[in-house]
Amino acid sequence: MSGPRRPPAAENTQQGIRRRNLSLVLHTVADHGPLSRAAVAGRIGLTRAAVSSLVDELIRTGLLTDLGLEQSGTVGRPGSALSLSDRGPCGIGAEVGVDHLAAVAVDLRGRVRARATAEVDNRGRPAGTVLAELAALIDRVGGTARAEGLRPAGVAVAVPGLVARDTHTVVRAPNLGWREVDLGAHLPYGPALTVDNEANLGALAELWLEGVPGDFVHVSAEIGIGAAVVVEGRLLRGTHGFAGELGHVPVRPEGPRCPCGGRGCLEQYAGEEALLRAAGLTAKGRPEGLLRARADEGDPAARRALRAAGTALGIALAGTVNLLDPRAIVLGGSLARLAPWLLPSLERELTRRTPQDGTPALTVSRLGTEGPLLGAAHSVIRTVLDDPTGHRGGASTRYSS
Repeated sequence: MSGPRRPPAAENTQQGIRRRNLSLVLHTVADHGPLSRAAVAGRIGLTRAAVSSLVDELIRTGLLTDLGLEQSGTVGRPGSALSLSDRGPCGIGAEVGVDHLAAVAVDLRGRVRARATAEVDNRGRPAGTVLAELAALIDRVGGTARAEGLRPAGVAVAVPGLVARDTHTVVRAPNLGWREVDLGAHLPYGPALTVDNEANLGALAELWLEGVPGDFVHVSAEIGIGAAVVVEGRLLRGTHGFAGELGHVPVRPEGPRCPCGGRGCLEQYAGEEALLRAAGLTAKGRPEGLLRARADEGDPAARRALRAAGTALGIALAGTVNLLDPRAIVLGGSLARLAPWLLPSLERELTRRTPQDGTPALTVSRLGTEGPLLGAAHSVIRTVLDDPTGHRGGASTRYSS
């Protein structure tokens, strides 16, 4: 797992310093391993004896594993190569989409070890029903992970809506029809549960898994359009946790009414339903494949709809670029699959509306629609790397089902 990281500040006590050093060792092996003890010591600036003691503790608690002697190519006795364990804690990520539910288990090495999905239209369904089905998927994935010697360290859920900062409450998810839904009241995972906006988790996946530089805007789309802003490797959340609502930036103030109550919002021109309407198409499930196929075939209505969506995206993003001066813009979610047809008009608007030297690089996510789900799972893994003492061997006290 790559990307900028900041182990949490620890109190200046012996216990706090040891916790911080354990985290440094784990992060170093995660980012650069497999590594010998000597190599870890060289990277973090501690003595070999101190690192050896930390490593022994991490091996005992099931967070690191010794792969055996490595051939270093240098004179002297070869050291043992250390790697993150493939049987210790794992992260459970889950996602509530407008037209699907999903859950996945990821081990410390970043490998997907279990997955469960359900294609279902969640628009207008009772939140309790949707979340009961999601909990069943989470428990199925957790059971598979346990059978492989893993222990869930927590559950993170991605949702397509506004999440009040430091809570489990979805304040508003217009495309689901949700208002003031407390996921903690429906999902039985106690303090092990975290909830975040899907665009935020997609951005974290780009940061951690794809190594995108730490100043960028991540834009993703499903029925709605969300964005996340990353500044110096950290999410910009805003006072209430609502930063990044790009889909409700008005691009034509007198345009059609949006479910949010406004008019002319970006979603009304570049969201999936708006694209289908403009192209004269209907589709069940995720429609980006149909739109891409029709555009590839030369369908003039599909191409025209995608060009118009790219223009609307460019108008909305120009304001973001002028305000924040990001290094890059990353297109994720279903936008990634449609990028060949969106980018020309999007780039044209950005070039017209931003300073010549200030136009950021436009990139397309390789994670696509997987980003929020993987970001959710990896957010749990990061909590283990940041505080190894909270995830010692045995059944995790942070997860119950």
